Amino acid sequence: MSRDKNSRRVMDGVHETHDGMKALPRKKFKKPEAETLDIQTVAEGVRSGSRLYLGKAITLLESSNPDHKQNGQQLLNQLLPFTGNSIRIGITGVPGAGKSTFIETFGEMLTELGHRVAVLAIDPSSSLTGGSILGDKTRMEQLARNPNAFIRPSPTAGTLGGVHKKTRETMLLCEAAGYDVILVETVGVGQSETLVRGMVDMFLLLVLTGAGDELQGMKKGILELADAIVVHKADGDNARLAKKTVAEYKQMLHFLQPASEGWTTRPLAASSLENSGIPDVWEMVQEFEATVKSSGYWNKRRRKQTQDWFRSMITDELHSRFFDDPERRQLVKILEKQVLDERLTVAQAIARLFE
Repeated sequence: MSRDKNSRRVMDGVHETHDGMKALPRKKFKKPEAETLDIQTVAEGVRSGSRLYLGKAITLLESSNPDHKQNGQQLLNQLLPFTGNSIRIGITGVPGAGKSTFIETFGEMLTELGHRVAVLAIDPSSSLTGGSILGDKTRMEQLARNPNAFIRPSPTAGTLGGVHKKTRETMLLCEAAGYDVILVETVGVGQSETLVRGMVDMFLLLVLTGAGDELQGMKKGILELADAIVVHKADGDNARLAKKTVAEYKQMLHFLQPASEGWTTRPLAASSLENSGIPDVWEMVQEFEATVKSSGYWNKRRRKQTQDWFRSMITDELHSRFFDDPERRQLVKILEKQVLDERLTVAQAIARLFE
């Protein structure tokens, strides 16, 4: 018999407490096994419209675990025949334009019309910690509670332009789950707009009243990506100014190349606060869809987007496989130091790295 530091007698695997009562033998903690997901079950759950299974499926695709990656692609392959039956709308805007408020009001209206809406909100991740705000469910509380809506905040995880590399696959899963309107909200910081434009059918740009002042901080290229410009917060004292801003954008758009073949980009005013102009935005979306589909540009754009996606994934895979090699990673550090010490030129270091 021995006595531990807590004055508990320990003998034959049985310990005695301070009050003399004998307790059961201590058991070693056993780590629970990771949950195993049956791909067929998840696929059926997604197809049934279950938000729970849709969330599980997206998490599987976003995982960096090699087994999860393989299972995620098998799942996606099973669901591919049920994808493509939605309109994908990208939404961007300058800071303060009210993107989340607009999306919530717009989404609520669409569900009332019988549509099922998925919102993929691209959140900024810290370049230092990889952390993400992921606050869209908080900012869209009413829509988040809507049974016909699904909101998925997606951290950028350091990918170029602030767009999570799995966003395209997440869109396909949402379509397989029966969501016929997919809204992709961008961070609104430069390159993310171009990347989102490359994965959606229609691109909406939210602006505020006073086009002249606003354009000083907006690149002309962003305007050229837009299929529609929504002058938001057109309420109260801003209502009159919004009409003037719409007229200013109409003049400017005459000098820009249309973003979509066969479609003329147009501006309109809307207020999420007063719910005015929001139905007009949806009417424009429907008109855009009918026009672009009849011209054949709809399918042409989607095929081009898939081709670009395929090629970008080649680049991602090459990068991943290159740096997955521990010896190569070590060589990168060695050569990098030699470059910084000016013992090698950058070109010489690269040549040695690929020998």
